[in-house]
Amino acid sequence: MPVVIKVGSNVATDEQGGLRDSVLESIVAQAAELHKSGTDVVLVTSGAISRGIQLLGLGGRPTAMAELQASSAVGQGQIYRHYDHLFASHDVKTAQILLTAADFSARASYVNAKQTLRKLLDWHVVPVINENDTTATDEITFGDNDFLAAQVSILLKARRLVLATDIDSLYTSDPNIDSSATPVHRVNDFAELDGLSIGDSATAIGSGGMRSKVVAAEIATAGGIEVVVCSGKKEGAVGRAAAGDEGEGTHFTPHKQPQSSFKLWIRYAKEARGSLAVDDGAARALRDQGTSLLPVGIAEVSGEFTSGDAVGIYAVGDERQPIGKGIVNYSADELRRIKGLKSDAVQELMPHATDEAVHRDNLVMTD
Repeated sequence: MPVVIKVGSNVATDEQGGLRDSVLESIVAQAAELHKSGTDVVLVTSGAISRGIQLLGLGGRPTAMAELQASSAVGQGQIYRHYDHLFASHDVKTAQILLTAADFSARASYVNAKQTLRKLLDWHVVPVINENDTTATDEITFGDNDFLAAQVSILLKARRLVLATDIDSLYTSDPNIDSSATPVHRVNDFAELDGLSIGDSATAIGSGGMRSKVVAAEIATAGGIEVVVCSGKKEGAVGRAAAGDEGEGTHFTPHKQPQSSFKLWIRYAKEARGSLAVDDGAARALRDQGTSLLPVGIAEVSGEFTSGDAVGIYAVGDERQPIGKGIVNYSADELRRIKGLKSDAVQELMPHATDEAVHRDNLVMTD
């Protein structure tokens, strides 16, 4: 079981986009030590856009998508070469992997990425992963690669995800503006964070914030993976967090009964192409009895999708309260024809149709 280490932009680069050489040397040395001790290591890094910003002399983070993508194209090669050089000084081989949300959304691509990463680990190579910002669109705003790191952790069934940031732990409020803020050492239930002022602002260079770390932790812990938020700049902190040192950073307790990787893929990685509004009876059956969704329970169909796409599921009687997400067996046009119909009526219209609009095995419910 590997350890996934995510290095944020504000750890990898300074305010101008220059590489923090001493910080990266320290993190790579800690990762190399873990690697040589027999622990598989996967590194997810940010910093390509910020590095490109400095090399191009832009003076600040652009807002136009084309400029962000071009900045990434300039910076990506250089930041990977720097990691490769640092790991090589410890006699550790690396491989560059560029991923986007689309690679996780399509099941075939998801499996291929998993197989490639697994083979690299079998060969004792450290994958250095970044989002392929050059071709990504909305993915650039995912949260400084925190979401990507969580997805990679689930993909590989990691032992632990370490989010190395520019602050030593999660705090009850922003310690930069609130002197009474205190560190949170462990989170067993995300409800414990209700009412806390967890910042979601980003710096001029990075795109994330502490809120994106918490969201990433919620995703990974649902898959049974412990998450630690710690300082990437504090000497030895990443290595201690990766080893499970309770005194380092904020630890998020993994779920005792994690969901399957397939269900987690549906919940977090596969984009919903449309939505289904269901009546009160269907909503109760889905929530309380774990049934499949039949056409008779569907009241409204929104969006355009085909069989095999993911759809959000809402309860009509609860002001469109989201109750789940699943992979649909029909297209949107087909469901508009058969919504509200019982199974025998559906069979008359479509003799070879399946009974379920969304099978319970392909359905995840909102907590």
